[in-house]
Amino acid sequence: MTVYFIGAGPGAPDLITVRGLRLIERCPVCLYAGSLVPEEIVQAAPADALVLDTAPMHLDQIMEEIEKAHRKGQDVARVHSGDPSIYGAVAEQMRRLDALGIDCEIVPGVPAFAGAAAKLKAELTLPEIAQTIIVTRTGMKASAMPEGEQLEVLGKSGATLAIHLSIRNLDYIRRSLEPYYGADCPVVIAYRATWPDELYIRTTLAGMKEKVREAKITRTALVFVGKVFGEVAFRDSDLYNADYAHVLRNRGKKKAG
Repeated sequence: MTVYFIGAGPGAPDLITVRGLRLIERCPVCLYAGSLVPEEIVQAAPADALVLDTAPMHLDQIMEEIEKAHRKGQDVARVHSGDPSIYGAVAEQMRRLDALGIDCEIVPGVPAFAGAAAKLKAELTLPEIAQTIIVTRTGMKASAMPEGEQLEVLGKSGATLAIHLSIRNLDYIRRSLEPYYGADCPVVIAYRATWPDELYIRTTLAGMKEKVREAKITRTALVFVGKVFGEVAFRDSDLYNADYAHVLRNRGKKKAG
């Protein structure tokens, strides 16, 4: 018996991986985070499967269902949104499974920031503009940030920032980043990226709070900050440069003229 932690992707049902979908199709037990995983994905479970929405359940209740499946020798599809490695709360579940001697595997998924970037037709790393992406969040009442991971520190990098779980913390985001990025730095608010009701707001650090208030967004949004958004004055990379040779391509020859 194995528990499969499956990343369902950012929202669009067809963005789940083939491996993840095939596991859902055959597992007799499916536990999914209903607040963030579309029902179309778990509808692929066998007709006689036990399918439970874990949104109203706490960890002990979730583990109880997994232990029941273990006693019956039934594989479990544990379906999370995005990719389980990012804010997935899977480590605490795997720790419990290890203590119980229950096997588990992780099936990666498309993370929310990648799904949003695709819809924006944006490359998050541009030559000489930004070559680093920082996926982070801000401290709230429920959970503080570890020392050294506050935006006041991360902002010094000038990297492209994908800030999760922070749509109610925009004042802090602006105050922390403005000294490094400037008030006019491009910001994109990605609300429910790839879902049918998705919304993308292009704004700036200075203007983002007003735009978000106008759109009445209070949750399920990702805040992108970085100069890559809307930047067109970047140089071409060397990847396809005819004058740049690498192990798979010789330096291009100029035509005789």
